[in-house]
Amino acid sequence: MPMIFVLDDSPTMVMSLSRILTKSGYTVETASNGREGMDKLKGGMKPNLILTDINMPVMDGIAFIKEARKHAATRFTPIVVLTTESGGPKQAEARSAGASGWLTKPTQPDALIATMKQLLTA
Repeated sequence: MPMIFVLDDSPTMVMSLSRILTKSGYTVETASNGREGMDKLKGGMKPNLILTDINMPVMDGIAFIKEARKHAATRFTPIVVLTTESGGPKQAEARSAGASGWLTKPTQPDALIATMKQLLTA
């Protein structure tokens, strides 16, 4: 069963994403910011896909993506940005940091699951 690592500082968003992903057969681990996420990755967590917000305290999503790409275990792990930002410069910045995809909040559960399936089979 693939494991999705969700990083978001909104407990409501984490709960909603966890419910959607678990119902679709995924295991879910969570972190509330990029620093907590990196600590979990350095502790040995090996997700099949990472879903991260951009705007978080302590370490934002762009900084997290850059750090995750330096970490051997997640160098090639798909990373999807899920944010209220509608694209433009932030999307370009996320892609250059190493993001594999971009979804805008609120996203429909079907679009979320379709993106997960597409990236996990790539």
